Amino acid sequence: MGAAEAVSRIESGMTVGIGGWGSRRKPMALVRALLRTDVTDLTVVSFGGPDVGLLAAAGKIRKLVTAFATLDSIPLEPHFRAARERGTLELVELDEAMVMWGLTAAVHRLPFLPVRAGLGSDVMTVNPALRTVRSPYEDGEELVAVPALRLDVALVHLNRADAAGNGQYLGPDPYFDDLFCEAAERAYVSCERVVGTAEFGAAGGPQTLLVARHSVTGVIEAPHGAHFTSCAPDYGRDEAFQSAYAKAAADPGAWREFSARFLSGDEDAYRAAVADFGREGR
Repeated sequence: MGAAEAVSRIESGMTVGIGGWGSRRKPMALVRALLRTDVTDLTVVSFGGPDVGLLAAAGKIRKLVTAFATLDSIPLEPHFRAARERGTLELVELDEAMVMWGLTAAVHRLPFLPVRAGLGSDVMTVNPALRTVRSPYEDGEELVAVPALRLDVALVHLNRADAAGNGQYLGPDPYFDDLFCEAAERAYVSCERVVGTAEFGAAGGPQTLLVARHSVTGVIEAPHGAHFTSCAPDYGRDEAFQSAYAKAAADPGAWREFSARFLSGDEDAYRAAVADFGREGR
């Protein structure tokens, strides 16, 4: 399906999980498609990057569940910073492991999973709703009961997928895209290229087959669909574009110009504008 069709199934008030990590392999084509809708009031679960920044800048996030929001080479996502300073979104800030186990609990349809992460830290202070449980066995250990992070929709981007919904990553890290898909009622996978199922073996071993078709609702072929984040080994992060994005985010007038140039049209218009930007840099 196309990106517009996938995001047309997202409704205001839903909980949306977004795969990738910081400014790496984010489903940016799907995020940009979501920006073109009137959907709002979202709860977003993400190891945050520019996905969080763009949705926050557009006023689409009511509540954010995350461990961080970073552009990697730029430590703090600028639109996330601005949203926090203005108090325009509710933040549930968790330890990275807590997000992972919250997704895992949702995958297994459990109400929570006990973990040690967060104990002795201000995670417990800034999240007063978190509860602890005590082991019923001889050790009697006290653990954090991380609630399941159940998702209405997951959006992820992978290097390759087949038409049935099997997805393959070829980079150095799977991140947690499989958990996002399995924790969601519906999952949409964008990819650099749709391939025949038999082609998976030529690109990598069985461990690269990260996402299985049983957890995928739709597949979207989106070349450079992670731009401006990285999608190794297909391409790296577009550092020049990311820098321009961050600089524009610091000034309302500059951001209006940036949005008009890069975010006012469809995905074809975005790619054309990015190509023009690249030629200017040369």
